Formats: sequence, C-alpha cells, structure tokens
Amino acid sequence: MKYYIIAGEASGDLHGSNLMKALLKQDVNAEFRFWGGDLMQNVSDNLIKHYKDLAFMGFVEVIMNLRTITKNLSFCKKDIEAYHPDVIIFIDYPGFNLRIAKWAKALGYKTHYYISPQIWAWKENRIKAIKRDIDEMYVILPFEKDFYEKKHGFPVHFVGHPLIDAISNRTQIDEYDFRAKHELNEKPIIALLPGSRKQEIKKMLSVMLDVSNDYPNYQFVIAGAPSQDYEFYKPFLKKSNVHFVSNRTYDLLSVSTAALVTSGTATLETALFKVPEVVCYKGSWISYQIGKRLVKHIKYISLVNLIMDKEVVTELIQNDFNKKRLKAELDLILDDYERTKFFINYYELEKKLGGKGASKKTAQLIYEKIS
Repeated sequence: MKYYIIAGEASGDLHGSNLMKALLKQDVNAEFRFWGGDLMQNVSDNLIKHYKDLAFMGFVEVIMNLRTITKNLSFCKKDIEAYHPDVIIFIDYPGFNLRIAKWAKALGYKTHYYISPQIWAWKENRIKAIKRDIDEMYVILPFEKDFYEKKHGFPVHFVGHPLIDAISNRTQIDEYDFRAKHELNEKPIIALLPGSRKQEIKKMLSVMLDVSNDYPNYQFVIAGAPSQDYEFYKPFLKKSNVHFVSNRTYDLLSVSTAALVTSGTATLETALFKVPEVVCYKGSWISYQIGKRLVKHIKYISLVNLIMDKEVVTELIQNDFNKKRLKAELDLILDDYERTKFFINYYELEKKLGGKGASKKTAQLIYEKIS
C-alpha cells in the first residue's frame, strides 16, 4: 500500500515515525511519502517537506506567512495527485491538514486522522469539517472519545497515547556517561524546555534563566530543539550554571530533578518521566488576547491538568510568568513532600492514558480499513 503522511511539527515527526514502523510490520510492502522530520526520514527516504519550514506560531505569525502557507497547500495537492496514495494520514497540524483533507475527500482519497486537532479547546466548529472530510479518526486522549461520540455523534478510535511507547522503548542511558559527554557536573539538574520555535524560545528562556542565580546548588540545562542550531542558543549560555544539550530531551529528563516547561506536548512528556514541573507560557500580547477570547471553556493549558481534570502542575501564564512567581513555584517542586504528591498523580495519569501500544493499534486499524 502507498501511504501519504503529513506531520507539521516535531511531535508529529516522532509519532509519525513510530506509526510508520508499525505500518511496516502490518504491511511489508508499505511505501511512504511524507511531510515530517528527521525521525520519519530515518524510516523512509521520501521526505518532501521538513516541519521546520512549516511551523508558524500565533495569529500574527500565520498572517505574515500566508503566501508561504498558500504555496505549500498548492504544492501538497499536486504532490498527492502525482503519488496517488491508497490513504492519506494526517497527524495533528489542523490548520493545514484540514484544508488538504477537504480537497482530498472531494477527490475520493481515503482520509485518516491520527492525533485529533484539539477542537475540544477551541475552534469546536471544525467538527463539521472533520465529520465531512475524515473517514477515520484516531484519538490519543481519554476524554476525546466522549467528546466526539457523545457530544457530536462522530465515532472515533481511542488508541492510547503514543508517548508511552516512545518513552518506554527508548534506549536507557548511563547517567555518569551522559553528564560527562555534555560537560555537566554532579549537581542536580533543573531541565529547561522552552519550546521549539525561535520567538517562543526567546520569550521563555529570558524569564526561566532569571532565577538561575538563586539556585547555586543546581545546574540549569536547556533542552535544545532539533529545529534550532547551537548558535541560536549561545547567547543564553553566559552563566556558569547554565548548560545546553541538543536534541536529547528524553535523556535529559531521565536524569533531571525538576523542570520548567513551555506548555504543549512537553508537559506530558515531563510527567511521564515522573519529573516535577512548572508549566510556563507567554505569547505575543495580540496572540494571547485573541486566544483568550477563543478559548473560554477550558480550565487548563497543560495536557497533564486537562487529562487529570485537576491542577496537578502549576501553570504560569502570561503576566504570572515572572521571576517572583517562578522562583516560588520552583521552590515548591524541589521540596521532598511536594515531590511525593507529583509522583502519585503522575502514576494515575499514566493509567488514564491507556498503556502501551498506540502506534501498533493505529497501524492495525488503518491497514484493516484500507485493505
């Protein structure tokens, strides 16, 4: 079978690569053509567009790049027609993928969506397009099944969260070797996960690093995104207790005592590594004001709190994300008693996510539907 896969972000690249591996076990003759990143390219050579050329963050940034987005949409349609796949698999990235899905469905292509757009948070009216244009939807958060089926009458498949597999299947590291290789000393590590896009990273690190002088007995280690090179991070590495590790976030989390994390998938990854965290977010004033008015019925921004339906991790959003608040919350998560509460909640969280096997389950369902 011929599979055309579209992933537009780093997380989509990770989940897309694991799905491709699982599809190859179901379909030994599987052929892939895809938009994604290095991880997907490690499975197949047919990378068409890298996600680092696709990611535009916030309302203003999207408007500024409309011409590029329009060109990418046009190119994608032509590429699909030339390849003529047996199925198109969309991985999150809804602004782009739902536009392609509408066009593809009208032409008779099979449309499968892995990792639902977060329409339960905002743009719920996208359900009309999903019901019209998507043949099969595979959801990874437990509350999404009820959202689609009970609220909107659209059957979906809950397959569990692929991060559980990605984390459990990773190669274990030797902590001593990891520290030596990256020139880290013996002090406990506070991991900084500032995101993957340049404007996001600059905003987050400027505040995260403000507290570093207050913790001389710790070292702060920035998790470098695969889409950014060392030179971009270099200006942030002027303090003696601030270090940098590129594209080794999971290894870093596995040896960290605490973490400061930009909202997004990384909040869940950090929790699955059982690392106490403070969730941080600060966007442009315009983007934040627009977003606040659109997202009215969601109590939390972190996946950890949304899944647990309670405040497990503290969220510092916009003006609350400042040095004073950040230090106070970091002091708390470094306290032994508070850390015990984190671990209890994190184990409950993992149970709710449905256990291992998300990629395998999804691959089986896709193959059965198109065979």
